[in-house]
Amino acid sequence: MRNVRAVIIAATAAAALVLTGCSAGGGGSGDNTITIWTVEDVAERVQAQQAILDAYSEETGIKVELVALAEDQLPTVLATAAASNDLPDAIGAVSLNALNQLNTDGVLDTGAAQAIVDALGVDTFSQRALELTQSDGEQLGVPSDGWAQLLFYRTDLFEAAGLEAPTTYEAITEAATTLQSPEVAGIVAATAPGDSFTQQTFEYFALANGCELVNDADEISLDSPECVEAIDFYSSLILEGSVAGNQDADTTRATYFSGGAGMLVWSSFLLDELAGLRSDALPTCTECQADPGFLAANTGIVNAIEGPNGSEPASFGELVSWAALDGAHEGTQDLIEYMMGDGYVDWLALAPEGKIPTRLGTAEDPTAFVDGWQTLEAGVDTKALLSDVFGPDTLQAVVESLDSFSRWGIPQSQGALAGAVGAQFVLPGVLSETINSGMSAEDAAQQATDEANALKDDLGL
Repeated sequence: MRNVRAVIIAATAAAALVLTGCSAGGGGSGDNTITIWTVEDVAERVQAQQAILDAYSEETGIKVELVALAEDQLPTVLATAAASNDLPDAIGAVSLNALNQLNTDGVLDTGAAQAIVDALGVDTFSQRALELTQSDGEQLGVPSDGWAQLLFYRTDLFEAAGLEAPTTYEAITEAATTLQSPEVAGIVAATAPGDSFTQQTFEYFALANGCELVNDADEISLDSPECVEAIDFYSSLILEGSVAGNQDADTTRATYFSGGAGMLVWSSFLLDELAGLRSDALPTCTECQADPGFLAANTGIVNAIEGPNGSEPASFGELVSWAALDGAHEGTQDLIEYMMGDGYVDWLALAPEGKIPTRLGTAEDPTAFVDGWQTLEAGVDTKALLSDVFGPDTLQAVVESLDSFSRWGIPQSQGALAGAVGAQFVLPGVLSETINSGMSAEDAAQQATDEANALKDDLGL
């Protein structure tokens, strides 16, 4: 999902279900009807999904009811449906935290998920995507796509200053401080204390340094040397090479698009905007007035970065999955296989800049879906082929970002805890204090540890 995406908020569960004019019924809505919920709820995406499902129905004779709801309404609506024994057969575009919560709630058919992956071919998927959608070796869902947190940088400014690509803590710091001037910030990155974008941005850098939310003993490890160093790196980077004031997704993008920053941390959803395909988020740099493609042509991306204590380069991203639920219609498995096969490129076309394929191809054509993804049109107000705007190296780097994806808590089967820490803005809060009030990295790490432990106790973990 877009990390700053506006979602359609349903005031009540009923309002959420009315969105597509369908009523949830699960397997019980008819022997030949499959009910699918989707959190891809933007109107034009709902219509596109309905078209894919209509094609499936025409091919198989099985009716599919599509119910769209806002992601933040999923827990409430799901609880209501479970209480009335009216669960859907499957849910599409389920985030990692939500997938783990569904597993905790005991409503997933994990056997179906494994059967689907096996039928499609384990080797046709990104292996990292499969790992992140497992818990204790059990496949929770079928990963369908993802978006990546990326470091965008001005290749022209880097070349002029003789800087190397910003792939490490050291190179990023050097670039930020070298490029920093009254006219241009070295880097812009999120700092707003009550914003999940700040959590995502910091976690990206933290993972690169081996900083984890919990250790192998399931103990909170935010006070580890690796996390202290990550907090110190991030706060110093902002203080010495960025702009003053709280920064969020909108302000950081605006600064970079105006030509006012040498680097930017944002998700892969920036690609269509960088290409000038969204009227409400156009590049405005001086050079862009004469050449709207200037910024896209002079921007490089880094997917994975490495800190001094990181064992390997790492990146942050979100994966979404198909979740088959217990008691689902017997045809649900076949439908999900269709959505990951014949209907897959059309699914990715919903928003290709934020739907990086997790299934790369087929046994017969191992790169079929990656190749298809690169030929999709992106954009909102204007459409253009990704491959016409960005070079093959850039698009390949986006695809390969999946291979280095990591997330706090997920590999340790602590997704519920990670979700709670993110929802309470624990790290954004302590980072803001560190940047604005001079709190030391050691004290910030301890404060974050104490707050995370309190949440862990509240959850009974």
